[in-house]
Parts: sequence; structure tokens; C-alpha cells
Amino acid sequence: MSEPNKSVLFVCHYNICRSPIAEAVFLDLLQKHNLLDEWKVDSAGPCDCSVGSGPEERAVETLKKNGITNYQHTAREVSLSDFREFDYIFGMDEDNVRHLKWLQERSGSAGARAKVDFLGSYDPNGCNTIIADPVDLEGMEPFDRVFKQCLRFCTAFLEQNS
Repeated sequence: MSEPNKSVLFVCHYNICRSPIAEAVFLDLLQKHNLLDEWKVDSAGPCDCSVGSGPEERAVETLKKNGITNYQHTAREVSLSDFREFDYIFGMDEDNVRHLKWLQERSGSAGARAKVDFLGSYDPNGCNTIIADPVDLEGMEPFDRVFKQCLRFCTAFLEQNS
């Protein structure tokens, strides 16, 4: 098996809700299109607050409800080497992208190849939609909304990059 030739890292604050959902959705799309071998996919968070934790329970429930039942995840922190190892690094909101661009500057330009952007920049409706953090909200609806956004944006991203 050869090395993947494309790579994407999804980033949200804690790496327990939005970015794991985006990662799981994208992996599911790759599997359905028989493209898993072509992509390296991961997720991370800009802070170390949740390193080692699994996804938030409602994120897992949302994935299962939508047929993604085999996703495994352990939260990790974004590292400077990510900017050399990934082609795309997607933040979910303004704070994520601002922090990622700051980290990218710190990583230096030598070997850095990552394009930092909003995952929502791939909204086929052209809205550059922010994916709001559902962690402090009650119920399942905020997680369902995140899932739908991630599915829409990841589908458009894959269509443009496959």
C-alpha cells in the first residue's frame, strides 16, 4: 500500500465535538468513494485541555445515528509539524482559524505547505458558514446541525479535491 498523497486536518477548540465529527464524516465519505488509501485524515485542537479524551458523548451519538458506528478518536493538540505534514488544515470558527494562522507563522516557512482555512469555506451555498461550538448547548439539535454542516462542507471539499 502506498502513502496517501493528500491530507487534511480538522481543528476545533477542544477536539472533542466539531473536528472529530468532521473527521468521521470525511473518513466515511472517503470509504464510500473507495478513496481511503489516497488521504491522510486527522483532527486536533489548538489547546491541550482535552488531550487524551474521547469525543463528547453527544458527538458519538450523532455519528451513530447517521450510520458512522466504527469511529475511534483520542483528542490531541495541534503541533507545529502539522503545518508541514498536512495539505489542508480547517478550523471551524474565527478563533480556530486565527490561532492556526498564528501557529503557522510560528512554524516557519521551511517546509510548511498547509493551506489554513475555514471548513465552511467549502459551503456549496457560498455562505462561508461558521460551525458553531455545540459543547455548552443542551440537547442533540446543535450536534445534528454540526453533522449536517460537516457533511455538506466535506462533500463539497471532496468533490473539488478528488
